[in-house]
Amino acid sequence: MMRIQEILKAGVAGAMVTLIAASACAAGGAAEKMTADADIAKLPGIVLTQKLADGLPPSIKSSGVLKVATDLTPPISFHGEDGKLIGIDADIAAALGIILGVDVEMTDVGAGAAIVPSILAKRFDISISGINDDPELEKQVDVIDYMYDATTIMTGKDNPLGIKGMDDLCGKKVAVPVGTFQAKMVEATSAKCATPVNIMSIPKMPDVLQAVRTGRADATVNGYATSVYTTEHQTGNGKGLQALPDIRLAVGYLGMLTAKDNPQLRDSVVAALQQMVDSGAYETIMKKWSLGPLAVKTVKVNDAANMPAD
Repeated sequence: MMRIQEILKAGVAGAMVTLIAASACAAGGAAEKMTADADIAKLPGIVLTQKLADGLPPSIKSSGVLKVATDLTPPISFHGEDGKLIGIDADIAAALGIILGVDVEMTDVGAGAAIVPSILAKRFDISISGINDDPELEKQVDVIDYMYDATTIMTGKDNPLGIKGMDDLCGKKVAVPVGTFQAKMVEATSAKCATPVNIMSIPKMPDVLQAVRTGRADATVNGYATSVYTTEHQTGNGKGLQALPDIRLAVGYLGMLTAKDNPQLRDSVVAALQQMVDSGAYETIMKKWSLGPLAVKTVKVNDAANMPAD
């Protein structure tokens, strides 16, 4: 594994947190109660574990509801043909609800950039979404490192411009989701280019993929898991796109986010996830979505700085 590149996420001014989070939620979807499918509910380790349920914060035990923020990054989290949230995160969220004895309400907030402010503003208890962990993010929130990911490049079908690496993006039109780790990577690359990258910042990931598919953009830099799944399955806006699987950059963690002042929730979720890892249920879920190689063996917290160096 490689150390995550030191690319900083944009900070959020405290006075703006509530306003931004409220706007993001308004733009996103309605809360959806996550119910485990039969194939998930029957897995070993997916059972009510009273000790972990008792460790939840009093507010969650009282309401019986865990409020979860997510955004759409297939196969981590996306909408199925019936409009319901599906993917790795939906399965994990439903499993956590069983283990912790709570209803899990998951909301698509509409854009990855809305996740952190939504947690800071306490609109949600936790995010379960494909957020890249890094030391700067850990200064704002606690990050539960629950799977690996890397970054790769996506182009139009058959890679018509022959892109082979980040340096080949110089002078190209590159679409990126607003406020993401990958956006910072492209900005850092552009700063070293003789001809800067023409960066197209777009709020929602599906629209980023659509920009590449239609030729408005030459490429995007995206999470490895999402890119490989989207192109292999030619699903949704991924149709007509191609991931470059030989390009694996910035290997690191994806994390769930909790507020710094909510260690009870953090620790309960970590223990529930580790129960899933130890029972084999977690690996089964990862393999279901063709991402077995990205499974962790130990669930850690704020561990970005300890990823192995190149």
